[in-house]
Amino acid sequence: MIVKLIRIEVQSRQDLEMIDITEQIERAVAGSGVRDGLVWAMTAHTSAGVLVTEGIECLERDVLAHLERLAPKQPPEGTYGYWHNRYLDFDGRLGFNAGDHLKSILSGVNCLFPVENGKVVRGSRQKAYFVEYDGPLARTVLIQVLGEGTPNDKT
Repeated sequence: MIVKLIRIEVQSRQDLEMIDITEQIERAVAGSGVRDGLVWAMTAHTSAGVLVTEGIECLERDVLAHLERLAPKQPPEGTYGYWHNRYLDFDGRLGFNAGDHLKSILSGVNCLFPVENGKVVRGSRQKAYFVEYDGPLARTVLIQVLGEGTPNDKT
């Protein structure tokens, strides 16, 4: 069995942004030597997400707008607050991004695809996205490929 972990850096340019990582996942599989198995991608951050949806720009805008409505950066005046948005005495930091953490919880932090004959198996319109909720930042995505095949070092 082959088990290979690849780390990729994703640089967001906006506060809220969806970045297509499908090609990086496919490259990780191609370079792993796995013929049949699984590929899993996960963000290493708690104010970002990884999700799978149809890869069209208007839907990207819809996803971000809907998540912002569900977990706004700042709740509407006079409604409720976030307990996280305060001085955090346990580590001396200022918490200011509760809405971003909540978006991450709602969207999820990982995705999983089967691998068959050395290729990622996904729907014809499915794309894997890294989703930034607290950018712009340099972020890490972990891609793990595991399964049967012949190991190689192309990644």
